[in-house]
Amino acid sequence: MHIAIDFDKTYTSDPILWDSFIEMCHTKGHVVICATMRHDNEEEAPAVRDSIGKLCKCIFTGRKAKKPFLQEMGYNISIYIDDTPEWLFVDG
Repeated sequence: MHIAIDFDKTYTSDPILWDSFIEMCHTKGHVVICATMRHDNEEEAPAVRDSIGKLCKCIFTGRKAKKPFLQEMGYNISIYIDDTPEWLFVDG
């Protein structure tokens, strides 16, 4: 499986839980990425890279809808974990 986890209000709601989840996924051979609508800049990216970014690749969509953005990058996500699923389809 390929799993995308949102950062704000998803990963940040319980980092210890999600860290364990990511590690278990890796143990089972699954691919996990963080998909966030944040910008990849010095203001927004460090919090992501310094936490979940230590466990998986982070994709910054720059306020673009996540699903088409990831598809254009060649990601075929099986499961999205997101507190606001409408951001999968709508630009922010």
